[in-house]
Amino acid sequence: SGRGGLVSISAGSGTSGVGGLVSMWAGKSTTLAGGLVSISGGVSVVNTGGAVSMSSGEGTATSSGVITIRSANSGASGVSGSLVFSSGTSLKGNSGAIVMGTGAATTGRGGLVS
Repeated sequence: SGRGGLVSISAGSGTSGVGGLVSMWAGKSTTLAGGLVSISGGVSVVNTGGAVSMSSGEGTATSSGVITIRSANSGASGVSGSLVFSSGTSLKGNSGAIVMGTGAATTGRGGLVS
């Protein structure tokens, strides 16, 4: 009973330079597929499952950071990886939505989704 554990990974702040870096990387293979990095929210038996949240850093005086999600280029005889965005199946009720949008602009134009 009780709550599960907590794993927190953070890099230090930079008071006169850039902040720290946290990097996750799965291993390289010369004969089989490369390693896998998997991040998932926890399972709940009687309540809502855990969430996975990813956000860029705020730029208090300038721009906020960028989040890039991309598949790598393919080799000479392959195809590049797919990007799959999918909501889960619902046994009772509606399945989850996929929502993409841009933030509002105070003095310029709103962003573009294309």
